[in-house]
Amino acid sequence: MTGVVLAATIGTLFALGTFLLLRRDLIRVVWGLAIISQAANVYLLAMGGIAPATAESVPILAGHGEHVPETADPLVQALVLTAIVIGFGMTAFALVLSYRVYEEHDTLDVTELGESE
Repeated sequence: MTGVVLAATIGTLFALGTFLLLRRDLIRVVWGLAIISQAANVYLLAMGGIAPATAESVPILAGHGEHVPETADPLVQALVLTAIVIGFGMTAFALVLSYRVYEEHDTLDVTELGESE
């Protein structure tokens, strides 16, 4: 059941991000990119494994094969956390650039921006 919910969530996020990328408003395009990057992060977390929370305090390699608890991969979690921080910074930067484009051209319509020189 969890896999179906994750797949539906990831698919919905990718669909929403793609829908926003195809809009004419530059701000919506930036938000579409942000949503797609977050969908990729959720996908990576899902592929890294989701383990149920346990109260065991046994190290991951305790006993060298006798008893290895099922845990999620911490490397994927660390990489996704880094990607979230970088994505937030890039989204903020893109929004500031969008504001600067609006000041220069008085529009955020990407078709009008492509025609003006």
